[in-house]
Amino acid sequence: MGITLQQLQYFIEVAAEGSISAAADLLFVSQPTMSAAMRDLEKKIGRDLLLRSARGVSLTTDGIEFLGYARQVVEQAALLEQRYLGAAPSRRLLGVSTQHYSFAVDAFVRMVRATDAAEYEFSLRETRTFDIIEDVRTLRSELGILFRNEFNRNVIGKLLRDSGLAFHTLFVAAPHVFVSRRNPLSLQRSVSLEDLSSLPRLTFDQGANNSFYFAEEILSTLSSSREIRVSDRATIFNLMIGLNGYTISTGIISDDLDPEIVAVALDVDEQIEIGWIGRTAVPLTDQAQRYLTELRQVVAGFGVSLVG
Repeated sequence: MGITLQQLQYFIEVAAEGSISAAADLLFVSQPTMSAAMRDLEKKIGRDLLLRSARGVSLTTDGIEFLGYARQVVEQAALLEQRYLGAAPSRRLLGVSTQHYSFAVDAFVRMVRATDAAEYEFSLRETRTFDIIEDVRTLRSELGILFRNEFNRNVIGKLLRDSGLAFHTLFVAAPHVFVSRRNPLSLQRSVSLEDLSSLPRLTFDQGANNSFYFAEEILSTLSSSREIRVSDRATIFNLMIGLNGYTISTGIISDDLDPEIVAVALDVDEQIEIGWIGRTAVPLTDQAQRYLTELRQVVAGFGVSLVG
């Protein structure tokens, strides 16, 4: 007998909970039944999917890849039942990890508003560059949104390849600075690095992986006499307003989400390439595709040309 849909559903819950006993409790089956189902699944495919320890379970490399396919199959089976058996819509799932971009949040809001599912479990993590890659590698998130340029391309590319991930370009943007509407620079058509030299430079902290290559901002190797690192977008915007600070980004900013911040072109010979990352061996779920559709529409709404 081949792999059953029930085994796939069990496996997805075990992976999500990191525990066979916790997954068994959620699905109202006994722990021995769940354990036997996982051992039988591994035997059928001839590969170890779970690393078992006293603290619970984690996924092997094969398990990470298998989880992506399992989610696809379970999602498609649910759609078949809805279409032909009149079953209730299944619980929608999606995790997105991103650098600190308001357009990524805007697209997420639109996706949630547009969903027709009675139940869903979505997550959006604005986080550090290395953590985005790690989230997608371990399938904590299905998609990651980040930037690359000539400076970090090789380092980011190698890390993605080593993690079984691929970068897909969404658009290429000219660098801008974000400043408060109260900042005199907000009235200029463009600013130079010299214009910014006396202002606090605001950057997103990258924690233990605080390498220039993991910075969210271009020109990260340039020194600044006034440097402030923060961990979240609300704080960075408050410091733009309170201290007349600035940060460098794409120039795409939502008036609805960030009404007090404006983008001003930065006179440098650089480009910012924004893209999404996903696992090379795992196709995207329909929900992930819906998010990317909303993301492209949001970006296009700012007059930015999309790639691909």
